[in-house]
Amino acid sequence: MYYRVMIFLLVLFFASCKGKPLPNQEMIDLLKESAKADHNHENVFSPEAKIEYCDSILNTDPGEDVRVKTLEKKANALLQLGEEQKAIEIYQGLLDKISLGNLEQRQVIMKGMANAYLRWGDRTNCIHNHTAESCIFPIAGGGVYRDKTGAQKAIELYKSLLADDPNDLESRWLLNVAYMVTGGYPSEVPPQLLLKVKDDDSLHMVKPFRDVAANVGLNYKCIAGGSIVDDMNNDGYPDIVLSSWSLTEPMRYYRNNADGTFTDVSDSSGLGYLTGGLHIMQTDYNNDGFKDIFVLRGGWKGKFGKNPNSLLRNNGDGTFTDVTAASGLLSFHPSQTATWADFNNDGWLDLFIGNETTPGDEQHPCQLFINNKNGTFTEMAARAGCAIIKFVKGVTSGDYDNDGRTDIFLSTLNGDKILLKNVTGKDGGVRFEDVSKQAGLTGNLTRTFPTWFWDYDNDGWLDILVCGYEFTQSLSYYAAAEAIQLPVGNAGKVFLFRNKHDGTFEEVTAAVGLNKIAFAMGSNFGDIDNDGYLDFFLGTGNPQLSSAVPNKLFKNIGGVRFLDATTSARVGNLQKGHGVSFADLDNDGNEDIYIKMGGAYTGDAFENSFFLNPGENNNHWVNLVLQGTVSNRAAIGARIKVTFKENGVERSVFRDVNSGGSFGSNPLRQHIGIGQAGSIEEVAITWPVTGRVQVFRGVPIETNIKITEGDSTFSTYKLARLDFRRPGKGLISCAVK
Repeated sequence: MYYRVMIFLLVLFFASCKGKPLPNQEMIDLLKESAKADHNHENVFSPEAKIEYCDSILNTDPGEDVRVKTLEKKANALLQLGEEQKAIEIYQGLLDKISLGNLEQRQVIMKGMANAYLRWGDRTNCIHNHTAESCIFPIAGGGVYRDKTGAQKAIELYKSLLADDPNDLESRWLLNVAYMVTGGYPSEVPPQLLLKVKDDDSLHMVKPFRDVAANVGLNYKCIAGGSIVDDMNNDGYPDIVLSSWSLTEPMRYYRNNADGTFTDVSDSSGLGYLTGGLHIMQTDYNNDGFKDIFVLRGGWKGKFGKNPNSLLRNNGDGTFTDVTAASGLLSFHPSQTATWADFNNDGWLDLFIGNETTPGDEQHPCQLFINNKNGTFTEMAARAGCAIIKFVKGVTSGDYDNDGRTDIFLSTLNGDKILLKNVTGKDGGVRFEDVSKQAGLTGNLTRTFPTWFWDYDNDGWLDILVCGYEFTQSLSYYAAAEAIQLPVGNAGKVFLFRNKHDGTFEEVTAAVGLNKIAFAMGSNFGDIDNDGYLDFFLGTGNPQLSSAVPNKLFKNIGGVRFLDATTSARVGNLQKGHGVSFADLDNDGNEDIYIKMGGAYTGDAFENSFFLNPGENNNHWVNLVLQGTVSNRAAIGARIKVTFKENGVERSVFRDVNSGGSFGSNPLRQHIGIGQAGSIEEVAITWPVTGRVQVFRGVPIETNIKITEGDSTFSTYKLARLDFRRPGKGLISCAVK
């Protein structure tokens, strides 16, 4: 990373020497300092520094035991950098010298070497010869490697490992993956080692999606990061904004040209000079009608994560200005999760940030910034009773008890699931009360990561989904264990808490079929088949390079159960998944899925995916764009109820205006499926601040509706149908390598 930092700094230096200062210079300088501080061998996410440190030890001629352990560490760091062949050379050298009797040490080296060969095969094929089917589990068709050398060498190593230890489930899982990429699955897999692919969607209710990112130049290749899909320039067409966890990789902004193409306007917008951001989200903090961007940095990095977040004001002319310091939001805490909501119902969006405190280390309390209505904020978490000190990984907000005040739910790696009830009084002083125990959320201390409020069963009350992140083994181990139906406890499972309408929740995970292994990181929800019930997609993984588990798509069956439709939908990418966004990008009436791919290291970077929905259903839809006047302009927190008759039976669909899950951002425009209904009986909007309900009748289906608070009429607008299926610009890689 040190060399990449230096290259990036040189790029900025020469750009600034052209006669005019770089935009957002103050934030650029802060990020440069943070990037320099990252280069430390104690930072587990700095393989460059680890290699330098290992070399310094090796140059002192240490004893044999120290030399072997140091070479192992160096090989692993080279693998993290994407230098697989250099890592293989070290592993092979170690194997040649370690005696056959030292089985345990040989197994460690062989596992590292097998992983290096498998990842070398990934680089040679999935990256350098990328296809729409690359790394899609179960791998078949265009996903089968052209150059099988690396995978074949990995197979031989995994066979040897399993001969010594048949219970090595990680090696068994990766062996099956290796056979897939060579085209030998399942016929060539030794029968006693075969893992069968499970497909819950035996009726193929969900048809195959297709990754068309390369067709339109949206297959940006970087490490982990965030995504926003939304209309940033108010032309009606959703644009795409991306970020990277690395402080040497710039943000990207792709403007939708409304003709099936996108233009990279990163530099002209000012975003391309800003780096970092594991998560990004849109807001309208100043009520000017243009969506601003909030960037979260430092997550997972502990003492190295004191990176500044950024508030980027949308100037309405295609550019963004960093106003972090001017707005009072500048702080230095490790975080990747936040939520924007009007917590005091004054018509202006406030901000809650979930910070990460590692037990025993420096404390980083959560922050609550109340909007002063003049472009600035005041931090008051302690006064409001929400300065939570935990390792917070997910935050979501919503009115779970339907009392007109927005509440907060926190997911943590400490195992606590914290529900903060908004008890703000008439004086407007924001206050929260921890009601986790009373709500029935304290019984399970499983570590969790992404989360969201949603109404999965359309009963008008918000439920809670939170994804487990509990593991002691590699994720590949758990994937194999699930395949052969071994009990794994709560490892990596998805938890669903149904709202009981009385301030309490009940866990219904098993009852709805969601007790599945996922290990979710990025996550979001949408309605992929317009039946009116919300489905969800999970980007999976962890920093370990041996973790190769498919991303997961779950289809909601009538609000009663969920179906794992990953295999039939062909969206189970084995690469790490991060920011997820559901959006109808081609305007065909069906929500597509865009996901920011890539892991924590340069060697784990991967192309993003744009999964195009085949739309093979007969269900109908309507899009609603809300604009607040008394309420916040973006209408975040407004509640929608769409009522219609389907097959003669009246039913309603409920939505809250927000950007979805806690890692990845959907458009604020609400896409609502209405099933087989041929018409809509009424649309009811409950506005924040006043609680006033506006009812609209005669709303047409399969069109875009704009509703302004207080206006008794609505307007409609059309968007051109776009074609993303034809090949276009091809691969766009990181600007800094």
